[in-house]
Formats: sequence, structure tokens, C-alpha cells
Amino acid sequence: MGGSEVAWPCIVVYAMMMISLMLNTQQIHGALPANTQKLIDEANERGPYLGLVIPNSFEMNPLLQSPNFTSTDLIIDFSGRRFRFGTIANKKVILVMTGLSLINAGITTQLLLTLFNIEGVVHYGIAGNANPSLNIADVAIPQYWAHTALWNWQRYGNGPEDELPLEANGDYTRKIGYINVANYTVNVTDGSSYGNLLNNIWFQQEEVFPIDGTPEERQHAFWVAVDPLYYEISQKVKDVKLEGCLNSTTCLSNIPKVARVQRGASASIYLDNAAYRGFLYNKFNISPVDMETASVALICLQQRVPFIAIRALSDLAGGGSADSNEADTFTSLAAKNSVTVVVEFIKQL
Repeated sequence: MGGSEVAWPCIVVYAMMMISLMLNTQQIHGALPANTQKLIDEANERGPYLGLVIPNSFEMNPLLQSPNFTSTDLIIDFSGRRFRFGTIANKKVILVMTGLSLINAGITTQLLLTLFNIEGVVHYGIAGNANPSLNIADVAIPQYWAHTALWNWQRYGNGPEDELPLEANGDYTRKIGYINVANYTVNVTDGSSYGNLLNNIWFQQEEVFPIDGTPEERQHAFWVAVDPLYYEISQKVKDVKLEGCLNSTTCLSNIPKVARVQRGASASIYLDNAAYRGFLYNKFNISPVDMETASVALICLQQRVPFIAIRALSDLAGGGSADSNEADTFTSLAAKNSVTVVVEFIKQL
């Protein structure tokens, strides 16, 4: 047997060893570790689940502590998120906390829908209130949501009749509307009209890429509708009894209620400004304002997954007392009311 004949089997064995090592390395360092993938596969065999997407722990804890939630003790941690499994009224659910802001909410929702067998998404939490007819601790269920902080900021000297940069390409539009910063100038005493170097801010649509569309072929969305069936079912929770007292001595003057409203809005901005609050309500008929829901809505829109959001009002978004924001006082009460309505909604499902 010549030298080359001896070397060939050795090379084959070495190659097989290297392939095995590479596969094992992929299992260790890949996007999904083998043990995590196994847990996900086993969980999905027991699905589908209703996904409950929750911004923060103070909004999630009342549900974890609720007698209506039964944990299965299965928890899957992945990519900085913790997915908790359980049931509410015999409905299989996965709870996941996003963290603050649109980016966190979008990442978390996409992970949920990518990893697990999800039949629908219920997003809940607290929100500011831009609607003068609603009160603190009321629970709002909008039919439409929008991200209201994607802007085209127009240069000073141009006006509503002037085309925006890249508008001709379809990248930006003047169809949705704008806010003229000069309209909010204060301490004007001589009756003169005033301009403002900040000029006009034009609201823009999101680019979306639905899973049933052509890859890389954009569509646009500003108002994202919640699932029609979910919204119809939400009619059945209008008479749910809500808490109106922080304790035995501190109660709200109005009895909290559930309100199905037309629109809600989100931006990665904590809104505590009466003027902008009024603008959003008068321009767009927006009621709850928060920092996550529109992102969840846009992900569900693109993934074609049914979605609804339920937000309890913790403050007046700058429209109340000049002394302080009401959320410092009423966050816990609003969080409890949001959980009460979510549980009843799931029972109706």
C-alpha cells in the first residue's frame, strides 16, 4: 500500500471530524442554542398561544399575581427576553416584557412571532390621555394606532405649498398633515404674526414589508387597524367594573370606565405637554398616547397576526395640574385596571 493510499483515509476521517466540530460549534454559538430550540419546539407543539406583550414589570406583575393567570412553570429566555407560559381562562398564553420605547417593543414582538406559534397578540399597559372626555384610570381601546414621530422637518422659508425633499420619489408625503411650530409662540402682545425657525413638521407613514408581499417592495402605513374581530369582542368588556381608589382614603372623583375610541398614538417620547397633547387630539382625534403600541401594531400588520391594544390612562399627558404629572400617583391603579380589562377580554375570546 503506497503512501498516497494511506493518506486518503486519514484525510476523510479528518474532514469528518472537522464537520462534526463545526456543527457542534454552530449549536453552541448559533442564533438558537440546541437546548433552547428544543424547548421552543416542544412549546409550539402545545400551541397555538395568545401573545401578551407588556411594556414594563409594573404592568406585568399585576397579571402574574392575578388568580386568573396560571403559570405552567415553563420559561424560555432568549436574546434578553423572558417568555413566560401559562393560561388565562383556559386560554394558552405567552407573556413577554418589552421594555421602554418603540424599538424594544418592535424587537420583542418580532421575536415572539418568529419563535412561537402565536394566534394573536394582546398588548396592554398604561398610557397618557389626550382626550378631554376621558379621565385617569379609564381604560381606552382604540380601533387604530399610528406612530406619530416619523417626521419630515421642513426648512425655514418653505410652507405647505412647497414640495418636501424626496416627496416626488414617494419617500415622504404632505397628505397626513403637519404642525406649525409658530402657532405655539407665547407672550405675543402686539398682534403681529410670528414665524419660527423650527417651521413645520410633517407627519409621515411607515414603510412596511408584509410577509405576503414582495420582498424589498415597500408599502406604506400610518393608521394601523386592530383586528376587526378582536375589536368587536372588546364591546363585551365595556361594563367591566374598574378600581377608582388608591386606598381607603384616596379615590378618584370619576368612576373609571372602559372606552372604545377611534385612535391612539405612540412615539419614543414621554408626552407631558399640554399644547402638543391638544394638537394630537384636535388634529388626529387621538386618545391614549404611549411609547410602544404602534410598534407592536406595525409588526403584527407585517406578519399578518391579529392584534389589539388595551391601555389604561395613568395621566393627562400634560393637560392636568401645572404642579406635577399624575402618573407619579396613579400608575399602579391604571396598571391594575388594564389587567382587569385584559383578563375579561381573554375570557370573551
